[in-house]
Formats: sequence, C-alpha cells, structure tokens
Amino acid sequence: MSLLHSLTSLWKDPPPALAFELSEAGVAMARTGKEPDIDFRPLESGVLSVSPLRDNITDVDKLAAVVRSMVPPNGSRKRREAALILPDSCVRVAILDFDSFPSDAKEQLSLVRFRMKKSVPYDVESAMLSYHAQSAGGDGKKVDVVVAVAPLEIVSRYEAPFRAAAIEPGFVSLSALASLELIAEPGTVVVAKLSGRMLTIMVVSAGVLKLVRSLELSQPGVAEIASDLYPTFVYTEDNLGVKAEKLLLAGFGKMAAEAQDQFARELHLPVELVRAAAGQAADYSLGLVGYLKSLAA
Repeated sequence: MSLLHSLTSLWKDPPPALAFELSEAGVAMARTGKEPDIDFRPLESGVLSVSPLRDNITDVDKLAAVVRSMVPPNGSRKRREAALILPDSCVRVAILDFDSFPSDAKEQLSLVRFRMKKSVPYDVESAMLSYHAQSAGGDGKKVDVVVAVAPLEIVSRYEAPFRAAAIEPGFVSLSALASLELIAEPGTVVVAKLSGRMLTIMVVSAGVLKLVRSLELSQPGVAEIASDLYPTFVYTEDNLGVKAEKLLLAGFGKMAAEAQDQFARELHLPVELVRAAAGQAADYSLGLVGYLKSLAA
C-alpha cells in the first residue's frame, strides 16, 4: 500500500469521480479515469493566501465562482464526492520517531497528540489530525510516524466552496504527500517541490518518508532555494547515516534547467525532474497527478 493511500486521506472513501487541487495560483480539476484531462483555472492574486495558522481564503466569493465554473453539470440533485488536494504549508506535517509504537489505535492517537502538542501553537485535541506509522528499519521495533495536523477551521474553509457547489470532499490530501506517488526511487533521495512562493523539501529513504519541511520564500529563485535546500543534505548524512543519492525537482517551471544545472554542479550528484507518465507534471497540479496515478495503480 502506498504512502498516499495509507496516510493522506483524512476521510477514506471509494475513489470519487472528480478530483481538485488548490494553490495560490489557481484550481486544477480532473475527472478520474484511465486518461483524465486536467483543467486549470487561475485565481486572482490574493484570493488564496496559504498559512498553517490563519484563514487561507481571503476572497470567498471569487474562489467559489472559480469552483462553480469548473464543476461539471449534474443531472441529479444528489451530491457528488471529490478528492481535494490542499496546498503545501496549510497543514503541518511532521515525522515523529518512536522506539516502540502501541498496536491499539486509541493509544496511538493519544501518543501522537501528546508529541504534537509542543509542535503547533493551537489545540491539537480539536484539530484535524491524520497519521501513518512507517517501519524505521533496524530491529523492526523503531517506528517513524508521519503526522498531518491542521486547525479544523482551515480545512473546513477549503471545503466550503465545494460543498456549496454540491460537491462533498470525501478524500482530503496535501499536494506534497500526494505527489510522492510520482517518485519510485529505491535509495535515499531529496525532493524539492516548488509551488509559487512555497518550497517543500522531503527526504525519502527506501520508500520511507524521513523529513518534510515547508518554507515560504521571500524571493523565489535558485539562490534562495539553494540556501534552504543544501543543509538538508548535511542533515540526511548526519541524522540518517546515509548520503542522499539523488535530488528530484518538482514544479520548478522556467527555473528547472537553471536549477538542475546549478544544483548538480554544486552538490555533485544527479538532479532529475519529477515527471508524470505523459511528461513533466504541471507545476500547480503535481498532487493531482500523483493522486490520479495512485488510482490507476
């Protein structure tokens, strides 16, 4: 079972007919199927402002109008379900390490909430929280737990325009986590995912997610990205005891060639672009493409 299937759904339901991804740049939509086409509608600047602490929707009416324009006609009054891929950085993602992890679900949840209380400046007990236990290797007892947590109000506000359009978000994920479905590397890799001013850095080792960091860039460019990205390679070697074998770039758009050349030259390792089956994934629909791939698999 992939990390996407086991972690990123806050509500786990059968695959819906529609899937959406939101970003500050716009809204992407696809009908799930064998060869889905992705529709993208831009948002005016400032309609959506991503944050893990405050309301992200600054203009409800404009977002709702874009959503309504994308929703296919429905011949009945029955509400339809959809997958909803949220922007990186609107949800706090952390990797918690445990020497042992209880088997009882209630004990697991209590332990995860206790560990997360010092990591977020809001009440974890009333927050939306999802987690997934990964084997950390070794003797099999150590466990790395991936946790996604956000204030309920933030998630609810993202869902609201879809519910107003008779769409029920039955599956909710994060773009970065969903995009991991596009990565199939056997060793240890660093993934740098760019979405406008948001940079998400992940470390994946033998299919296990070891690190997730989401950063807001002041001047999105290769130089600033390098200053945030390069320490990750030191962290990986010092804390995981292995060297990253490859750097994967996702969502870099027009900066891709420059970034690929500079990072390969300065880091002395292969740098590749994350690609979907039909070529490089669109910058603002990486999570959606990953989700669709998981359904095809």
